[in-house]
Amino acid sequence: MSALWRARGIPLSWLLLTRQPVRLLVALAGISFAGILMFMQLGFRDGLFDASVTVHKLFDADLVLMSPRTMSSISMAGFPRRRLVQAMADADVEGITPVHWNFLLWRNPETRATRSILALGFEPVDPLFTDPALAQKVQVLSQRGRVLFDERSRPEFGPVADWYRQGRTVESEVGGKRVRVAGLVSLGPSFGADGNLITSSETFLSLLPNTPPGSIELGLIRLRPGADPAAAASRLQATLPQDVKVYTKAGFVEFEKNYWRTSTSIGFIFTLGAGMGFVVGCVIVYQILYSDVSDHLPEYATLMAMGYKLTSLLGVVAREGLLLAVLGYLPAYATGQGLYLMIRNATQLPVAMDTPRALTVFTMILVMCMGSATLAMRRLADADPAEIF
Repeated sequence: MSALWRARGIPLSWLLLTRQPVRLLVALAGISFAGILMFMQLGFRDGLFDASVTVHKLFDADLVLMSPRTMSSISMAGFPRRRLVQAMADADVEGITPVHWNFLLWRNPETRATRSILALGFEPVDPLFTDPALAQKVQVLSQRGRVLFDERSRPEFGPVADWYRQGRTVESEVGGKRVRVAGLVSLGPSFGADGNLITSSETFLSLLPNTPPGSIELGLIRLRPGADPAAAASRLQATLPQDVKVYTKAGFVEFEKNYWRTSTSIGFIFTLGAGMGFVVGCVIVYQILYSDVSDHLPEYATLMAMGYKLTSLLGVVAREGLLLAVLGYLPAYATGQGLYLMIRNATQLPVAMDTPRALTVFTMILVMCMGSATLAMRRLADADPAEIF
């Protein structure tokens, strides 16, 4: 123990940082602000991407058929329903579900205002979502003119869920046609749709009478247990005509995210915001470390005159940068968690802290602090004892 005590080092980096508490607090506040800004920008970006596939993730499917003309969920193109039937010829295919997908005008039963809502039509005897509770609710859709309303839709669609729970008969208009709410589901709004509606194929076609016969927008395929979705998708893509595209469920989700990531300015705007937070943090940390080195330049020169190597002193500045990164990240992480919770409650966007984003922001803060420390080291390299004294 005595040997370890004699071998202990003086925490020079920590002593230099804490010598002026006000300066340290200002530095940590600046770093934390930059970290919070990066957390918020990246959180909004990823949350919007995740929100764009809220419904996609719920489908009970291993493979998905779509028209090659489809660019995203907000503009779905139809393809022949018989392609889905042809897919049944594959030995790994166990079941199929044709799905109609389109946006219709929903009339608020209270204010009479109209708003676009996503309507999904399917055969009630076929599986649609992985939620087992839905299988019991869809039986009411066998009667024409009945719909299931998403209780997590935005308030602009009216107090539909509250009225239904109160036992009231809730009727409204969709596409100018009268419908009755026969039940509630919990799906959640997406980036492209503020609300959702589920109905039978018969009711859907009555709401959109101009839909071409035999045309659908999505084809859900379920494979036998143990089948390889990627291999099955490749086989079906090779055998089916070119008027249909075959995706795995993960590929279907990524297809939608990629549209919002590359075909809109969302990804660029929020990534740029995170980059601006990084730059702001770099400036703050550089100013703090440069001022610290400048203020203690005589002390550094004295240590060099006593025989300390320049590399050892550069290590002191590097450790200061590391300490600032860790101490500045912790409050940024805690604040980010609180802000994410507030955003989820206010907007229902799926904004949550995850490990990749937490590591990304910590890496950015670490690079920010260590890069600034490297720039500040240039000032330390000028500490010539002969000139200073």
